[in-house]
Amino acid sequence: MTAAVTQKPVVPGRLEQMSTRMAFFIAGFGVAAWAPLVPYAKARAGLDEATLGLLLLCLGAGSILAMPIAGMLATRYGCRNVTIAGTLLICLALPLLATASTVALLIATLFVFGAGLGVVDSTVNLQAVIVERASGRNMMSGFHGLFSVGGIAGAAGVSALLALGLTPLWAIAVVIVLLLAALAKAAPHLLPYGSESSGPAFAIPHGVVLFIGVLCFIVFLAEGAMLDWSAVFLSAEKHIGEAYAGLGYAAFAVTMTAGRLLGDTLVRRLGPTRVIVLGGALAALGLALATLAPGWQVALLGYALVGAGCSNIVPVLYSAVGKQTVMPEHIAVPAITTLGYAGILAGPAAIGFVAHASSLSVAFLMIAALLLVVAISGRILRV
Repeated sequence: MTAAVTQKPVVPGRLEQMSTRMAFFIAGFGVAAWAPLVPYAKARAGLDEATLGLLLLCLGAGSILAMPIAGMLATRYGCRNVTIAGTLLICLALPLLATASTVALLIATLFVFGAGLGVVDSTVNLQAVIVERASGRNMMSGFHGLFSVGGIAGAAGVSALLALGLTPLWAIAVVIVLLLAALAKAAPHLLPYGSESSGPAFAIPHGVVLFIGVLCFIVFLAEGAMLDWSAVFLSAEKHIGEAYAGLGYAAFAVTMTAGRLLGDTLVRRLGPTRVIVLGGALAALGLALATLAPGWQVALLGYALVGAGCSNIVPVLYSAVGKQTVMPEHIAVPAITTLGYAGILAGPAAIGFVAHASSLSVAFLMIAALLLVVAISGRILRV
């Protein structure tokens, strides 16, 4: 990246849509490839759970710091160059995550890895807003669906390679080859510009952008709760065996992915407002059902409803950012991405505090109440 972008290309078409889908797959695949490596890193460095938790915050810190910078860089150098740079950062960090055995190296590597993820996640969402608007059709749910597919493929693929006897480093070598191949396919049609409007490099989100960001925070908070606490709840409260406790998140992830892959059709038929209202209400109902109903089987159904309800809310909110005129999208998109990611990071810790003060059931019911706020807000937000 040696020069700022000074010209804009023709209106994005089918090839740009394809490259956007592939970029979302890259983002999901890259972040999920790390999950199966966590136990190996913990054992190599001799970490306890508390230290590991603090280390994982470095990943989140790198992402949150990189997201607003990515918006500025995309405006100057284009989505293509910034997405390539972010993907290369991910590829640089992954081998170190597969081999690092000291706390200091893990801290530095997780920060770089998080920064790469933050850059890619923020930039592909910015491209998605521009491409969807140019198409005149609802496409955002499908884009985010490819992120979910990439996440499933990354986690399952690396786990399978490790189960076959590959070392973490060789498993990651396969991941890097696939990431670079996908990037090579997508890169020629990633946008060589990053915004269709001008404005300052940084700005504090305000107005409708702040409102959208808060709603994203709540939905991502629910996602974080499912990821980090659903298995604990099923094991401790529903008395399911620990070996099967992960079924709660699996039920959530499957309906989340399916909902997003079908989401563009749903948004066209129901309209974005109804998707937010009905989705928020369905997710709240599912979480309440999982928390209050007896039996782990009903809890699994509840988690599935949470995934289905939440699946298309965030994509609709990103589409809304592309229609607002309060802030340029190269600032607004990273802002709501950062707020949403903060929900994933801060949410599990906040749930832990609430659970310690009262119970995990109370914490889950509080999130259900917040999801009802999202549903009500869908009637207020003009999308």
